[in-house]
Amino acid sequence: MRVGGPFPLHPRGPYPATLPPSRHRPSPEARCPTNARAAAEPVPARGRLPDGLAAFRHRDYRIFWFTQLGSLTGTWMQGIAQSWLVLTLTDSAVQLGLVNACQFGPTLLLGLPAGVVADRVPKRRLLLTTQAVAWLVASLLALSVATGNVALWHIYAAALGLGLVNAFDMPARQAFAVELVGKADLPNAVALNSALFNTTRIVGPAIAGLLLAQVGAAVCFVINAASYAPVVAGLALMHTRVAPAPDDGHASPLDRLREGLAYVRATPAVALPIALVGVVATFGMNFNVWVPLLARRDFAAGAAGFGVLMSAMGVGSLLGVLVLAFKGRKPRRRLMLATGLLFGLFEIGLAFAAAVPIPFLAALPIMAAVGWMMSTTMATANTLVQTTAPDELRGRVMSIYMTVFAGTLPIGSLLAGASATALGTPASVAIGGVIVLFATLAIGGKDWRPRAAWAAFRSRRAPALAEVAVPNPAVMMTEVAQPAAAEAPPARAD
Repeated sequence: MRVGGPFPLHPRGPYPATLPPSRHRPSPEARCPTNARAAAEPVPARGRLPDGLAAFRHRDYRIFWFTQLGSLTGTWMQGIAQSWLVLTLTDSAVQLGLVNACQFGPTLLLGLPAGVVADRVPKRRLLLTTQAVAWLVASLLALSVATGNVALWHIYAAALGLGLVNAFDMPARQAFAVELVGKADLPNAVALNSALFNTTRIVGPAIAGLLLAQVGAAVCFVINAASYAPVVAGLALMHTRVAPAPDDGHASPLDRLREGLAYVRATPAVALPIALVGVVATFGMNFNVWVPLLARRDFAAGAAGFGVLMSAMGVGSLLGVLVLAFKGRKPRRRLMLATGLLFGLFEIGLAFAAAVPIPFLAALPIMAAVGWMMSTTMATANTLVQTTAPDELRGRVMSIYMTVFAGTLPIGSLLAGASATALGTPASVAIGGVIVLFATLAIGGKDWRPRAAWAAFRSRRAPALAEVAVPNPAVMMTEVAQPAAAEAPPARAD
């Protein structure tokens, strides 16, 4: 029996596929914007992957992850080669700090407007543009180094160009993750992204150190330039379905930026992780300045030793994020605070090891411990911010996060270069570790009380920041984002 009269049945329901305009029924997506967002959630494929690899059930995320594997390896190789090349040309800690400031400085100036752009422009299209421009800049620098015509100003110009690209690329990339996997698998995607980053942190510096010692810096720059091609091709093959929020036609870009800032200010669940990230990035993560100086001057290990030190830190970082990926999908506030505290302590230990000095190989476990604590702190903070921010504000909130993170790195690089020149590299590292330690104690506040810590230990469940009551100022949304673990996962495809 036909249920629709003379009209063919609609493939998604019992009402006819074609109706006169006056009788046409609006879709659930048209009646409710929330349903529209839900309909656009990426649907994972069926599979037997463990929960620790849940994000790999999504096709677009697999493309993203594996193309980034080669690209980030090339990025680490160029970073090692660039730092060593600057030291070879100038033998100056200050020049090394200035080059790093050029690379991260644009984020401090443009990171917040870039977040507004990330909320208004399709993120895949924006990433295609930024990666293509980065490909061009990296190719020009590789050509300059390979032909033997490189000068210090070429490195400054390339660092500044890549910094301008990254100012728009990073907030879009951070907010793009939820479009690839949905909120249910977002914590796992963040952990796997960190695992990717830290895997390449092991492989890239190790290869770069060997190439620098054997054939020179040019090969590292050429490999990095070539690694952008798969990324651009992969982005072109993706089919993300989440569109940017519709423009209401009234709010200016400045109003949208103020809306994002107001949300962060009024939401301790977001503000506290961002504050901790800012302190760690400014005073504790200046390894692009510290490690080449330690390898060259304190451990006398040369270019190969520089690569080994960075790889050791990458091993620890990878172990940290793998534990996060497989041991829990719920971000925890006390985990972030505890690892931030230990990060400062191990950094002080690294400074002591360089000042004594202990044998070079004995410093490698300390570097691994520093990497473990750093990656766990940063990945947990990132997940807490992303799972708390609502969909319509996530691009702006992540631009604030990335502005604080990457935008404070140039300040830290300048401070690290100046303090290493005046006091020595071990003293500079120790000062950074002490500041991180005391700042973490201050930011933790009541979480350090023994009674609260004991209650969390007994329950085996530290309170997640996403569960803290979120204020709802007038400019905010009408519904509060729930923690990712509490949401129903997207329906699986048949």
